[in-house]
Amino acid sequence: MNIRRLSPDDAPGYRTLRLRALWELPQAFTSSYEEDEKLPLEASEKRLGSHHNRFWGAFEGDELCGMVGLECETRAKNRHKAKVVGMYVAHEQTGRGMGGALMKALIDDARASRLELLVLTVTEGDSAALRLYQRSGFRSFGIEPRAIKVDGHAYPKNHMYLELPPS
Repeated sequence: MNIRRLSPDDAPGYRTLRLRALWELPQAFTSSYEEDEKLPLEASEKRLGSHHNRFWGAFEGDELCGMVGLECETRAKNRHKAKVVGMYVAHEQTGRGMGGALMKALIDDARASRLELLVLTVTEGDSAALRLYQRSGFRSFGIEPRAIKVDGHAYPKNHMYLELPPS
């Protein structure tokens, strides 16, 4: 397994894995497969090349099998924090530490960037994701009821945070 930052050159693999994630686990993401499949490849290139977003991928050989992103705040009062987004590991790769390795790479980068706070949401009932985030040091600060709706069914989201004190 190889973990590395993704670049615009990784857009084809990233787009394929992202669409797979949105298709397989629609309740886990705020984005939808139906909306994202209409976006051109250039949208993925732009996302991976943004100065305000950073994404990591987990590779087995040349195949992208896992991903996670960090969306940094741009407003002056919020620049000390960032949002963890788009965490996904292909089901055939789970149980191998790929999710933990992706989170470690993201958190290490956030610390090096002098970020002070990371936030994320996890859909209530996704116990594997919740355990991963808790092992990474995240703590819950509230449940948002009916945060997303998928096929008419509402799902609550658990809001979590990780403080990265200045060194």
